[in-house]
Amino acid sequence: LVGRVAAASASGALRGLTPSASLPPGQLLLRAAPTVVHPGESTVRTIAMDGTEGLVRGQKVLDSGAPIKIPVGPETLGRIMNVIGEPIDERGPIKTKQFAPIHAEAPEFMEMSVEQEILVTGIKVVDLLAPYAKGGKIGLFGGAGVGKTVLIMELINNVAKAHGGYSVFAGVGERTREGNDLYHEMIESGVINLKDATSKVALVYGQMNEPPGARARVALTGLTVAEYFRDQEGQDVLLFIDNIFRFTQAGSEVSALLGRIPSAVGYQPTLATDMGTMQERITTTKKGSITSVQAIYVPADDLTDPAPATTFAHLDATTVLSRAIAELGIYPAVDPLDSTSRIMDPNIVGSEHYDVARGVQ
Repeated sequence: LVGRVAAASASGALRGLTPSASLPPGQLLLRAAPTVVHPGESTVRTIAMDGTEGLVRGQKVLDSGAPIKIPVGPETLGRIMNVIGEPIDERGPIKTKQFAPIHAEAPEFMEMSVEQEILVTGIKVVDLLAPYAKGGKIGLFGGAGVGKTVLIMELINNVAKAHGGYSVFAGVGERTREGNDLYHEMIESGVINLKDATSKVALVYGQMNEPPGARARVALTGLTVAEYFRDQEGQDVLLFIDNIFRFTQAGSEVSALLGRIPSAVGYQPTLATDMGTMQERITTTKKGSITSVQAIYVPADDLTDPAPATTFAHLDATTVLSRAIAELGIYPAVDPLDSTSRIMDPNIVGSEHYDVARGVQ
């Protein structure tokens, strides 16, 4: 046992571990641990999705024979679940018969759609200067305390009420207090309804106190919930990820625990692969779309850091929040010159919109 990485011996190949059911209840601690490394013929290294305190050397584990599967479907709306799909809102089990693995392939090339359409957010500076594409990936860049999470909450409120579709919020490695505040604000605004089945958002949390294995996978759990609504119900889904940097940070921690040689600035050598595998699943298909808004913490306000720099390559629009503008008391502190959009094109937004935006800049 090294930190949050556990090694297990077996006579054959293992895919995912759970503790032996014959053990006393107090020892059922390693609830899910997907296999990531096979260092020898009969040994595997697995990433713990929960605390490893109390695990003992020689403890028996079982091979579940399957990847982590989580509940999906309309029953997830208005609920909060963790990385392995367990409800954490103290409102009983999620009553669904449909489950999906969190690791999946990106849609095939022929399944993707090429239509260009603006997603109206209701935030004037965004809609004018760096509009969001429906089915695109949007990055909210900014250092600590410049208003990324507040802007995401505003977007959820505006867009959930305006477009009437479903949203999924994945809290990745952020403050538990903020997650709690967001949940109660959604209840107050009617986006989540505790009395009936009219909720518009599903919440997936893996916050700062979770082990790195959970923080590295919780974005995939949120994405899997969103994929169900896109692929099975033909919805245009909004996926909010706060914060995508914590996904990279958790991957770096896991990589170090697995003994991989670090890359630039101490990040994992698989940084681009990890990011690409997830981001390629966020796309528009002929059935529906997933539009993703990702808050991106910029370490020391340095946009050349490998984590934000790698994320840049996947984005269709960027909203950069400036500390200098925030210090002037202007919110949202959107930088009109650094913020960009791929669809800021007169053929898509119209020549009048394009000319006004360029004139403002």
